Amino acid sequence: MERTIGKQLGSVRELWRYPVKSMLGEPLQSGHVTARGLHGDRQYAMIDVETGRVVSAKNPRRWPTMFQYRAQMTERLSGSEALTGVRITLSNGRIVTEADSDVDAVLSQSLGRAVRLTSVPPEKPVLEMYSPDLEDSGQESTEEMVSIPSTGFFDEAPVHLVTTATLDALRAHYAIGQFEVRRFRPNVVIAVDSPVSGFVENEWAGHLLAIGSTVRLSVTRGCPRCVMTTLPVQELPQDLNILRTIARHNQGVVGVLATVHTPGDISPGDAVSLCR
Repeated sequence: MERTIGKQLGSVRELWRYPVKSMLGEPLQSGHVTARGLHGDRQYAMIDVETGRVVSAKNPRRWPTMFQYRAQMTERLSGSEALTGVRITLSNGRIVTEADSDVDAVLSQSLGRAVRLTSVPPEKPVLEMYSPDLEDSGQESTEEMVSIPSTGFFDEAPVHLVTTATLDALRAHYAIGQFEVRRFRPNVVIAVDSPVSGFVENEWAGHLLAIGSTVRLSVTRGCPRCVMTTLPVQELPQDLNILRTIARHNQGVVGVLATVHTPGDISPGDAVSLCR
């Protein structure tokens, strides 16, 4: 039985999905939340042919240009069946789809390394993560292998949410930093009702989040951030102080991760509340 819905926290300001892991995504005017997250989100990824690892911008030393590629979901009819796919705009403006016979060759040539595009995760998916030296201690920056769930291409949980209050709090600590949504790649941006401020979603872990009339999300924990937040994205510059600020003022966390308790439709403007 659903718990009583508590005081409204705010409303959905933006809705995003990222059809190919580590590529730029697309804003949505509406979306359908399934048991595995927002429909189409991280539905595809590229696999490094040589290593078998999932391609990720978490290791920008191997994959430095991932944010120069944009992915959008498509839909086409095959007989009476609607099939979803993906359209990828390359760094040079060329467009390819998952249905193109040469899509892997085109992506490999563009990235300078052999890859294959897939919607089927490996049995034991692994990606590489690079961790920079944030304290200027003189220690070597590190690379490590990270296992992710075999149920999809999410690093941990299928839904990521962040509030405008958290982004504002980070800006207050580092005024010239550009703490834009694009750096953090959330699915849901929540505009909190004033006068609430600070890292408000830090208190949501273990709670049920109600969005609109149907969708219910189980918040698992805060979302740990990595080097991806520091990378250049379109006109946003590379800035290691973005991650330093997050580490110093919010224990390296921005936003929260969640699993899907109750699927349904979601749109910007939907009310967001915590269930008691």
